Amino acid sequence: MNERRQATSGSPFESTFGFARAVRQGNRIIVAGTGPVEPDGSTTPGGAAEQAARCCAIIVAAIEELGGSAADVVRTRMLLTDPADQDAVGAVHARFFGAARPAATMAGVAWLCRPEWKVEIEAEAMVQS
Repeated sequence: MNERRQATSGSPFESTFGFARAVRQGNRIIVAGTGPVEPDGSTTPGGAAEQAARCCAIIVAAIEELGGSAADVVRTRMLLTDPADQDAVGAVHARFFGAARPAATMAGVAWLCRPEWKVEIEAEAMVQS
């Protein structure tokens, strides 16, 4: 499988900014930075843990749409606006990707696309077929 395939989550940013939620080329799936966006375009309510869980759910759905699973994740990047949220976001990351134990980066940033966002996450997966 060397064709290029794309997945979308329905986030309004995908069409507005001109990107795909995830792209699969060969056995590699790359998932774009994923914010806590609900199906209606609103921001996931709650704190960093709730927002991180929404980000991870969107990521896993995109990977699954392209033929992979959370177990195939080899790299993640977590961007936080408040370093005090690192334990909460890390615990959510472990819940979704702990079995795969991907190489991971967590970094602080000054801002994300919406001022109420506390976290944005991206991922890469390598699938066997």
